Amino acid sequence: MEQPVSLCGLSKVLFIGNIWPEPKSTAAGWRTTGLISCFKEYGYEVHYAATTSINEHANILINTGISVQEILLNDDSFNVFISELNPEIVVFDRFMMEEQFGWRVRDICRNALTILDTSDLHFLRIKRGELLSKKKKITHEEIKLRELGSILRSDLALIISEVEKNLLVEMGIPKNLLYYLPFMVNIPNVKKWNSFENRSDFITIGSFLHAPNIDQLRFLKTSIWPLIRRDIPNAEMHCYGAYCKEKHLQLTDSKSGFFIKGFTDDAQEKISKYKVLLAPLRFGAGLKGKLIEAAITGTPSVTTAIGKEGIVTHEEKWAGAIFNDNVLFAKAAVELYLDRDIWKKASKRSLTVLEERFDKKLHNTTFISYVEDRLSNLKNTRSNNLMGSILNYHTNRSTKFMSMWIESKNKQ
Repeated sequence: MEQPVSLCGLSKVLFIGNIWPEPKSTAAGWRTTGLISCFKEYGYEVHYAATTSINEHANILINTGISVQEILLNDDSFNVFISELNPEIVVFDRFMMEEQFGWRVRDICRNALTILDTSDLHFLRIKRGELLSKKKKITHEEIKLRELGSILRSDLALIISEVEKNLLVEMGIPKNLLYYLPFMVNIPNVKKWNSFENRSDFITIGSFLHAPNIDQLRFLKTSIWPLIRRDIPNAEMHCYGAYCKEKHLQLTDSKSGFFIKGFTDDAQEKISKYKVLLAPLRFGAGLKGKLIEAAITGTPSVTTAIGKEGIVTHEEKWAGAIFNDNVLFAKAAVELYLDRDIWKKASKRSLTVLEERFDKKLHNTTFISYVEDRLSNLKNTRSNNLMGSILNYHTNRSTKFMSMWIESKNKQ
């Protein structure tokens, strides 16, 4: 098969993150490696710079032909690095990296297209968590201003969920700064899916560093699993995720069949062995990787309105069931587990969701074409973004001089 080529003959794209992407540990890491793969597929020379030491995750990038570089905060060594590299495109992995390095990129590589990958809207996730816990502290307000400022300063912001894109437009962010780009997946071969008969038990999965996942686990154990276990006494609930610590393992209750399993090296292979994936998420934002991976493996899932957000617009298309009510949630999980016909119909809907919403072939070419069009018309793009120009002049100047002050202090 002939390799696609860059439409404008451009060569270098630089990703800047605070950690090396971990696709086997987090949905955000999966998202980042998907973007890297997209650029590589179209002939780009990909570089990744991170503010952390070279480790096994960096070595994985190196083994796939990606150049990596450790970079320092508040240090002019980054200026030398990016000046020598001179990329045509710079992708900031979330707004914190744009805050730290955006002004340096714009000072030194004025003609580089700057792209912010939001991963999810942090302020939305934090706000929902604060509302759930009824905290008086409103951290999300500060995060919102920082995140929106970063979006406005960038030439383009990648939004993983249409729900979040619509929210930003309602808040006054210009549509031409936002590009909807969900997870991009290869459509699976359904013939390789495990059958109903070859599966057992329930599964959930997600990083133990992610607050919505921890809340989900505790809620699942106390409010939903007892209802399921009452109807299926021999069933077990297996909970997987990276960065599992002793305090998380203590959630295991063997008497009730609730087990914390910890990290798995291959999430999709693991999910494919279970009958039903449960995700009773009560807050969060963006797309939920566990639910996309369930669809990839033909595994029916039961989740909440938060869980399905950005994946389907109509609940009847869901490959399983969606309920916020505990009793209805548990009842749907039991039906899927016990009824072969209900399970098979739900499993088949997985393929439809993937084909209609997340097909890599559907998104890759359109995205690269859009990026290169924006790059070739960069002058017009920036002249039409007055608020971004104002923020880059004022906000980034203050960030720049604070960073330079810290840099000078460190040298002393």
